[in-house]
Amino acid sequence: MNQSPEIPPSESFSKEELKRAMKAFKKRLKVTRGDDESRIGYGPTSSGNGSAIVAIMPPNQYSKAVWAELVRQGKLKHAGHGTYEIVTS
Repeated sequence: MNQSPEIPPSESFSKEELKRAMKAFKKRLKVTRGDDESRIGYGPTSSGNGSAIVAIMPPNQYSKAVWAELVRQGKLKHAGHGTYEIVTS
């Protein structure tokens, strides 16, 4: 098989486990963006630009195989260097 060494072979995960992983990813992304926006230069009197963060390192309580499965399902996109971003349709 011709797979990338970074992506482990496909395993079967429960729908609930994938849902929890996706929820954890979204929460981490929201917190990361909020942290970025709270720095000096953002606010009601600034130019109004929000966070430019689109990709993050996924929560480490889930294995790489879970994230690879979410990429395979088209819910996440690998952005390089161990980061992922949410696929928008």
